[in-house]
Amino acid sequence: MSEKPRHPEKVNKPINPIKKKPSWIRSKITNSQDFFLTKTIVNQYNLKTVCQEANCPNITECWSKKHATFLIMGEICTRACAFCDVITGKPKPLDHLEPIKIANAIKKLNLKHAVITSVDRDDLDDGGANHFKEVIKETKKINPITTIEVLTPDFLRKGNSYIKVIQAKPDVFNHNIETVPGLYRKVRPGSRYFASLELLKNVKKIDKNIFTKSGLMVGLGENKDEILQVMDDLISAQVDFLTIGQYLQPSAKHHPLDRYYRPEEFEELEVIAKSKGFLLVSSSPLTRSSYHADEDFAKLQKKRINQTNAQSIS
Repeated sequence: MSEKPRHPEKVNKPINPIKKKPSWIRSKITNSQDFFLTKTIVNQYNLKTVCQEANCPNITECWSKKHATFLIMGEICTRACAFCDVITGKPKPLDHLEPIKIANAIKKLNLKHAVITSVDRDDLDDGGANHFKEVIKETKKINPITTIEVLTPDFLRKGNSYIKVIQAKPDVFNHNIETVPGLYRKVRPGSRYFASLELLKNVKKIDKNIFTKSGLMVGLGENKDEILQVMDDLISAQVDFLTIGQYLQPSAKHHPLDRYYRPEEFEELEVIAKSKGFLLVSSSPLTRSSYHADEDFAKLQKKRINQTNAQSIS
């Protein structure tokens, strides 16, 4: 019996040859003691991480620092985004012990800042919002000084269910815009650009103290003007932190890579984004949503304090 494909919806897609990576796309290979400790703890609690499921290029570097982005609600996603390597299909029932497992793993890893994300769960009435809330609640109970960052789906067509996540008071609410609106139909067909913007905007409306964050991939076929428009849209939604990274095509059946951006292009985009008013910007070929998340959170806190002090003086 042949093994079921990771992406059944892509089986009949045309083959898009993968372009050779340039010299500046090189992830760090680090097999340290902490890398294996992180792997052991993740396996001990039978947890999933986006580092593994999405084949993140930074896994060895991050795990060697005992940083892992926990993937909740299983490893099977109900969407079929053309850029993503997470398995597509019918998900399993929720593990109601997962919140306590995540909280215990965070304690064992002694994390100061924890990042929690999920697959899309369109099969659930609330899109998994209540499960997010329970994970945050248990994590805070067992790790009272650990700051929490969530990277959520869009909760599309799930009404106000996302409010449960906001009411659980994560320190950072991240939802990735992913690409420019003109590419949504091909790259992110199950999502809606303006629904994602509205979600980010509503987080700030409900709780202005929560940092908001969003990420954008480049190299999918967008142009510079489209990128700048996304920046403006995110500023209008009062997003604090923008990440920009290179799209890396997972397989020949995924959305074709248009081109590799050079390091100096990422530097230029960072300068432009900062000039538009983002509190923090991370822009580099290997930047990913949770890359250096703990260090970036410390920077966010410091920048907000400096901003508040400057406003009080003026």
